[in-house]
Amino acid sequence: MDYLYNPYPSIKHTAFAKNGMVATSQPLAAQAGIEIMRQGGNAIDAAIATAAALTVVEPTSNGIGGDAFALVWVNNKLHGLNASGPSPESLTIDNVKAAGHEKMPTHGLTPITIPGVPAAWAELAKKFGKLSLKESLAPAIRYAEEGYPLTPILGKYWKLAYKRFKDSFTTEEFNAWFETFAPDGRAPEIGEVWKSPGHAETLRSIAESNADSFYKGEIADKIDDFMVKHGGYLRKSDLEKYKVEWVEPISTNYRGYDVWEIPPNGQGMVTLMALNIYSKLSPAIPENTKTLHEQIEAMKLAFTDGKAFITEENEMPIDVEHLLSDEYAEKRAEKITNEASIPEPYDLPKGGTVYLATADGEGNMVSFIQSNYMGFGSGIVVPNTGIALQNRGADFSLDPTHPNALKPGKRSYNTIIPGFLTKNGQAIGPFGVMGGFMQPQGHFQMIVNTIDYKLNPQAALDSPRWQWIEGNTVHVEPNFPNHLAQALTRLGHDIQPKLDNGSFGRGQIIWRNPETGVLSGGTETRTDGAIVLW
Repeated sequence: MDYLYNPYPSIKHTAFAKNGMVATSQPLAAQAGIEIMRQGGNAIDAAIATAAALTVVEPTSNGIGGDAFALVWVNNKLHGLNASGPSPESLTIDNVKAAGHEKMPTHGLTPITIPGVPAAWAELAKKFGKLSLKESLAPAIRYAEEGYPLTPILGKYWKLAYKRFKDSFTTEEFNAWFETFAPDGRAPEIGEVWKSPGHAETLRSIAESNADSFYKGEIADKIDDFMVKHGGYLRKSDLEKYKVEWVEPISTNYRGYDVWEIPPNGQGMVTLMALNIYSKLSPAIPENTKTLHEQIEAMKLAFTDGKAFITEENEMPIDVEHLLSDEYAEKRAEKITNEASIPEPYDLPKGGTVYLATADGEGNMVSFIQSNYMGFGSGIVVPNTGIALQNRGADFSLDPTHPNALKPGKRSYNTIIPGFLTKNGQAIGPFGVMGGFMQPQGHFQMIVNTIDYKLNPQAALDSPRWQWIEGNTVHVEPNFPNHLAQALTRLGHDIQPKLDNGSFGRGQIIWRNPETGVLSGGTETRTDGAIVLW
């Protein structure tokens, strides 16, 4: 890929390597991936090692009790893995309302869904890995047992979470969170060493049993016992039935490149829909008021439709193929005028998450994302295990007519999405942005930065971001060009500069030169991101 210019200088530079590359939000996790690669593992083994390490060294954003998705390039083919978990069988709209809730709560026992992370690691190792799961999880186990010093951004979000939780998590079921993540009655300080022996034992059990202990054995028993004691819904019987799903990735062609995402229940479709709409409007020209206005309006339309329709694919009221069609894109593009607007959902046709990217010298590449959602997730930790359980069920609707209505055994609309880019059937590489509903917006902006503006990976990440919130409200980073912000305001956008509190996402990119095999990568300056090379 040719890079034209870098208008946003960074303290980081695009990294280059030949034999291997791991890019993620924590240096120790990236190092774990390269360590496994040097031991004979491939990009898949490195992704597993990095992901497992991230549950230890960035627990503010992910954990063993979360969900995961992956796009894996192996033998010149892209494979999709959906390791998001469904709701427990006893979690029904009637039961939630009987407990006094008019909408799904965001924390506590109710929004907990079945974790998919351990099953994702095991399945990736089984299908594509060169090393055993036990070998790939060894660095993460070491970090949990020996401890590690907190990095600056990690320490910042850990302390913010503690301050928020200490006033709201006051009942008994939350005690284990404080025992695990605030053992001295406070959040650990930046530079202070934190250990999690229970986390190490859980990882060791997962490694030695290929995750069976988590879903059928001793760990499943501990989860079940805790849930029964405190009145939760998740049971061992739910865990025993869980299986990950291999899926066919979905894509759109954007200016000669194929952009790939995981199909629903993930929100990756929003990125593809927005790219399709935008491609009907502006040519690939440098950033200006017109292009930014049209990008924001395209994202509004795509997101409005995504929130209205995306859930498990077999329960969507409209086909994925139609939402990715030229007909859809053209009809939605016609709605965009020269002024900001508040869109309505499409008329139906009649009839903090962590991200990592890895690549090896053999051509294998992985785009992997896992999350507990909303930072530490539900706030529920299974005692003495290090397992912080996710709260993905918070996105279910209690309106039985809504496409994303809560049902037993159903997977909710899921915010975490990995991305991948190819051209003419050859891999360019993985990319991703963590950060809730910023993720498809981040994917969209990274692709436009890369393809339209021809920015190198680091510059594509460093470019000031915008985030559509609702209505005509758009948040922008402090370094967003003031003249463009003022011009967008004149078009009716409510532009609000915001300090970075994690809401603008954190991403990584690895591109491969199809001719030379040389890898180039970028990682976030918005977090403790690192690229480790081989």
